[in-house]
Amino acid sequence: MSAVRKAGCLMVLLVCCAAACAAPLNQMMSAASTLGMAAASSGGGEDLGGSAAGIPDRMLTAYKGAARLVKKEVPKCRGMRWPVLAGIARIESNHAVGRTIAASGAITPRILGPVLNGSGAGGNTTVFADTDGGRWDGDSRFERAVGPFQFLPQTFRSMGRDGNDDGTVDPHNADDAALGAAVYLCGEGRNLRDDRQLRSALFAYNRSDAYVAEVSGWIDRYDAAATTGGGAGAATGDARTVLDAALSQRGVPYSWGGGNARGKSRGVCCSPGGQDGREVVGFDCSGLTVYAFARAGVSLPRLAADQAGVGRRIPASAGYKALKPGDLVFFGYVPARDSSIYHVGIYVGDGQMINAPRPGGKVRIDPLSSMGGFAGGARVL
Repeated sequence: MSAVRKAGCLMVLLVCCAAACAAPLNQMMSAASTLGMAAASSGGGEDLGGSAAGIPDRMLTAYKGAARLVKKEVPKCRGMRWPVLAGIARIESNHAVGRTIAASGAITPRILGPVLNGSGAGGNTTVFADTDGGRWDGDSRFERAVGPFQFLPQTFRSMGRDGNDDGTVDPHNADDAALGAAVYLCGEGRNLRDDRQLRSALFAYNRSDAYVAEVSGWIDRYDAAATTGGGAGAATGDARTVLDAALSQRGVPYSWGGGNARGKSRGVCCSPGGQDGREVVGFDCSGLTVYAFARAGVSLPRLAADQAGVGRRIPASAGYKALKPGDLVFFGYVPARDSSIYHVGIYVGDGQMINAPRPGGKVRIDPLSSMGGFAGGARVL
């Protein structure tokens, strides 16, 4: 989006006192999920509680088990925890969602990447000749990435471990694959609580800055889930009141300028994209927050940028893990400048927010990463 258009949208946001939200400037880049060929690594050893929406229970068990077991494989590694493994598996296979995951950890049908024959499929233009005789990838001519962590067979042969103690090592087994990934990430003994070393490990896993950024975002989300113990259910008191009020509006249409302390309403004309809010009964982003906080007796300003000045400000640099359910979360064209904030939601935990996203949408739960320019939050309650 051009600088002129950005400025124009921002002016609409600040001048039109009833309307507080605009469509985000950028979406999170989507990273390719073909495994990079990197150095051998290994994982560290923290057993965190918590859960996260979208992760099958059996996969989460595998991630947590690997975070514990990797202590024996790489004693010098520190900071391994299930959110690190979950962040990678989210990008590589979406946690094997849609597959059958047996109690033993076996995943069927198998998860196979594109044939790495240089055809360009899946973004690969380099030929990788077969190294496993088709044992794991079903192809005796070329390699394919295999399993929920998308290892190349050659890499898994050196990194794979028997995570479920059944005497076999199989990349299509959740426990074996997760422990292999943990070993791979830890190298000779990284501290994965150190952001620089964590990013180095992720870059070794797939040599793409976009990949590192996207996986890091999911790790932050899952770290928050582990810390809060599972999101909105952990909220009590006024925070619970706010969340319940906002959640009760799921499915209500977005209306430019719509919503107030009493509830949904007709909006105003017109959004930068042309929606005439007068024709829609619903909420825009800050209208929803005004309504939800009013249920707890808190009066918020109407504009998202002004709401950033209420309560205790949580800077973007603190990351998702600094947020608690019931906090306001903000997004800006220039995240460090509150005057540029274009969007607000309500944090529910697990890296997610209650969100009135944009004209044409409805109130729903979205990951924070669905909006561009994360600008931190505010603790009002």
